[in-house]
Amino acid sequence: MKITVLGAGSWGTTLALVLYDNHHEINLWTFANEQAEYLREKRENIEFLPGIPLPADINIVTDIEESCQGRDMIVAAVPSQFLRSVLQRIAHLDLKNTIICNVAKGIENGSLMTMSEVLLDVLMHERRENLAILSGPSHSEEVSLKIPTMVVAASFKMKIAKMVQEAFMTDYFRVYVNEDIRGVELGGAIKNVIAIGAGLSDGAGFGDNTKAAIMTRGIYEITRLGAKMGAQPITFAGLSGMGDLIVTCMSRHSRNRSVGEEIGKGRSVEDVLASMVMVAEGVPTAKSVHQLAQKHHIDMPMAEEVYRVLFEDKNPRQATLDLMGRDTRGEGAH
Repeated sequence: MKITVLGAGSWGTTLALVLYDNHHEINLWTFANEQAEYLREKRENIEFLPGIPLPADINIVTDIEESCQGRDMIVAAVPSQFLRSVLQRIAHLDLKNTIICNVAKGIENGSLMTMSEVLLDVLMHERRENLAILSGPSHSEEVSLKIPTMVVAASFKMKIAKMVQEAFMTDYFRVYVNEDIRGVELGGAIKNVIAIGAGLSDGAGFGDNTKAAIMTRGIYEITRLGAKMGAQPITFAGLSGMGDLIVTCMSRHSRNRSVGEEIGKGRSVEDVLASMVMVAEGVPTAKSVHQLAQKHHIDMPMAEEVYRVLFEDKNPRQATLDLMGRDTRGEGAH
């Protein structure tokens, strides 16, 4: 297949390598001319994926229109809050025969759209059935080293999900298929918010018991909101739900957990974010989840406390203690 990956960050570069291993013709697009020149010269993404060689056959491109025209698949690997602006640059292209596979995990601020909704909102010639989502517990630091990883490809049409599965599947990168695109999207997005909560707990000095409680109650909150928004509850027990939540809350590679940890230690949100090279998707998504919970009248105490710490300057330790001090109730209660 002829495939273009939009975004030369750590995940976009890693997926370009996975696809290259499957003998596809790969364009890796970056908006920055300086980055493109460096990647072409050094054949290594030193800023985002140091130590991993970039084969000469992977084409580094900056012309987004030319790189997307006539491709079999476009993989959108730009941060969720920038997806709309990037897609607007190719909205006029005839992509009705092109699979668009999004891999960013977030919910757009303002519109409260999932990424598939943003794709359909912007790409005027794109067919709904050709959209796909790739999600699951998959840190680029490990996938790029070919450490065994399992993810989920979801689409409105099983045929497209299976085509994405076939495109990405390797002996170290296993892909399952799912038709619950809404559930896969929401699981991947909201778990980042809960992971910030897990990091806040770590930074505030709490232990594994606390983090286990945050993760368990967190998946319950994700499932309740997801079901209200039309997702299948069983999806959140799978790789794109619980699987992704576990790795993001526990891993040393997790940007969202690390952001929470640093804030929990006393650093300001602004200071932590300014010091980062990569994007922590959970920060803007926390604002969207807060608004979605209000819109759908869903009680999400874990996500709500994360929102208050990030955007209302609440003390992280107090946020955790407030969760513990909520009124007693049955485990299945709201």
